[in-house]
Amino acid sequence: MSLFPGRPARAAIIIWVAACLVVRNTAGSEIFAEVTDSGLDFVQFNGATGDFFLPEITCGGAALFDYDNDGDLDLYLLQGRLMSPDQVVSAAVSPPPEGVPLIDRLYRNDSQILPDGAVQLRFVDVTQESGIEAGNYGCAAAAADYDNDGWVDIYLANLGPNQLFHNEGNGSFREVPLEAGLDDPRWSIPVTWLDFDNDGWLDLYVGNYIEFDLDKQKICRSQTGARDYCNPAAYLGVPDGLFRNTRDGAFADVSNTSGIVRPLSKSLGVVAADFNGDNLPDLYVTNDGVPNQLWIQTAEGRFVDDAMLAGCAVNRLGRPEASMGVDASDFDGDGDLDLFMTHLTGETNTLFLNDGQGMFEDRTVETGLGPPSWGYTSWGLAWMDYDNDGLLDIAVANGAVREVQELTDEGDPFPFHQPNQLFHYQGDGRYTDVSPQAGAAFQRSEVSRALAVGDLDSDGDSDLLSVNLGRPARLLMNTVGQKRHWQGARLLGGPGRRDMIGGRVELVLANGERLWRRVKTDGSFASANDPRVLVGLGEDVEVLALRTYWPAGRVTELRSPALDHYLIIEQPSIEMEP
Repeated sequence: MSLFPGRPARAAIIIWVAACLVVRNTAGSEIFAEVTDSGLDFVQFNGATGDFFLPEITCGGAALFDYDNDGDLDLYLLQGRLMSPDQVVSAAVSPPPEGVPLIDRLYRNDSQILPDGAVQLRFVDVTQESGIEAGNYGCAAAAADYDNDGWVDIYLANLGPNQLFHNEGNGSFREVPLEAGLDDPRWSIPVTWLDFDNDGWLDLYVGNYIEFDLDKQKICRSQTGARDYCNPAAYLGVPDGLFRNTRDGAFADVSNTSGIVRPLSKSLGVVAADFNGDNLPDLYVTNDGVPNQLWIQTAEGRFVDDAMLAGCAVNRLGRPEASMGVDASDFDGDGDLDLFMTHLTGETNTLFLNDGQGMFEDRTVETGLGPPSWGYTSWGLAWMDYDNDGLLDIAVANGAVREVQELTDEGDPFPFHQPNQLFHYQGDGRYTDVSPQAGAAFQRSEVSRALAVGDLDSDGDSDLLSVNLGRPARLLMNTVGQKRHWQGARLLGGPGRRDMIGGRVELVLANGERLWRRVKTDGSFASANDPRVLVGLGEDVEVLALRTYWPAGRVTELRSPALDHYLIIEQPSIEMEP
């Protein structure tokens, strides 16, 4: 539909008035304040028994998605279980609460507006009424509307058979029987929805980690000779999978015909985006200890791994790294997508700069991100603008996989914990570590994994949800972003008005700057994120136009959009010129 009768068809624009809310800042000068009375009572249980099974130090996922279509973000958290039922749970890990089953949990966002206009965050556990029965060892989630009915569904990557739950639109979910391949019984972690063939229906990429067999446990030791978790080099890699949506509620395995299959992959992260500007979705896959992959899609619908030629398979020293989490965003404002990924202690995290043609350069040293990450093992990450100055900052979740010797020497029962980090982008190509100013939540030392990013209170800034092994999940609310102007948008299209994953937004500012953001739910590690676009604008700014680049190349434009609101932008049914 068009809001401008008699004019050429444009995207429909609806202002989401619920965004004009402000959460009370009770933490003084903290950048992020933890909310502990929201009703979120999830404690991740990794099932550690002292046998050092690798999944128990790796998994821990979460999803932010609006399952009930009420305009705010709900929470889904994946749960672990006992790896070896005959063993006793280690005292280092919090046991499951008495009488609480070890299943994934769904929390509905029931936040309330207080008399002073602030928001009281409130989440209600609706797992039982949702009908979701997910008792496998959960690792990661991907949320999207795969059947174009207007309701967001959720796919779960597990140690063991994966699961797909269809949103029935009445508060409940139905588990969908899966064809061979999509219910992969191996160890899956990175998953993402993408419309790789641009037919308007979302397809699915499923990444698998290693060939892990509980009955063939490998014994590995630390430098001191003590039992420790094995390096993934001790295991064989397994192939990933690509599944095309057949538009009838099912999927076809096109892993071989598309060229995706590669037996030696050890996938931990994935992002789907157009990296070379040809309007065809590509895939970047991070692998543990072996070269990463940049799957560039050809006009024939096949994928070719260009990572080595493109300069993003290994770091500037020619070495593959651990490569856990990954994100793709335009941090330097030149209109193309750069890459940032997290790594193991002693490797540093890595930033690859895109030249606009899908060729990358390792700029980790030049951006100042190398030295601060050297001593950490990093997982989830969020490329987001926490202070709404228009520049993309970085939040990183940390936690070791091999024992930290200093903690072991101190007698720590779970010697893997590390504090998380926050980096501020200065706008001159360099980042500054501002973790000491980020708040008490960034001073706490835990074993963090998933880090999901989204505007949980719809006040126009980015909040964080972190998952911590053997400890509570934590809501970290932004206290500074709402002090500046911002522009939000949710891009919807198709018969069910689903989130148009793969679309992009460009803001044209009066000062000549252009700010780009992509519609995504993937990125980070084992996480599904807010599908809305959020752009910080600073204090004094004039936006001349908001341009929407829809999947497959359509372009629409809105001049002088209303600021400090979320706009719902609907894809037009016919093409128009930009």
